[in-house]
Amino acid sequence: MTEDETYMRAALELARQGWDADEVPVGALVVCGGEIVGRGFNQPISSHDPTAHAEVMALRDASARVANYRLVGCTLYVTMEPCVMCAGAILHARMARVVYGAKEYKTGAHGSIMDVFAEPRLNHHCEISGGVLAAECAAIISGFFEARRQQKKREAQ
Repeated sequence: MTEDETYMRAALELARQGWDADEVPVGALVVCGGEIVGRGFNQPISSHDPTAHAEVMALRDASARVANYRLVGCTLYVTMEPCVMCAGAILHARMARVVYGAKEYKTGAHGSIMDVFAEPRLNHHCEISGGVLAAECAAIISGFFEARRQQKKREAQ
């Protein structure tokens, strides 16, 4: 197993925490110097905060731990392709690298809808790697929504 896969498995565990909290199961973590310094999972529903995506939660956690809003040289691992909002936060944090699992064909900002990371007019760019454990990352999302549909069917009967 590669280092990226190892960290993505840890992000998948965070996504499962999101599922347990009845949030869309996306997990993210920030790694700096080989150490996990930030963790997050989706929490917009429970926190009543539209910005509480997994990536933002992980960036907030990492920034608090390293006492700096700049996360230069760090890598963000996230189970789903970041959205435009999260892409902006990632770039403002000056992340060196982003590794994601599954594509997000409705809101993805690394080519699924648009590619914020490739915008040449922005003053920071980072390396992007997608598709790490993509099938597992996509399966947790599809499993979550399938379980929700089944629950709604049971409730309707």
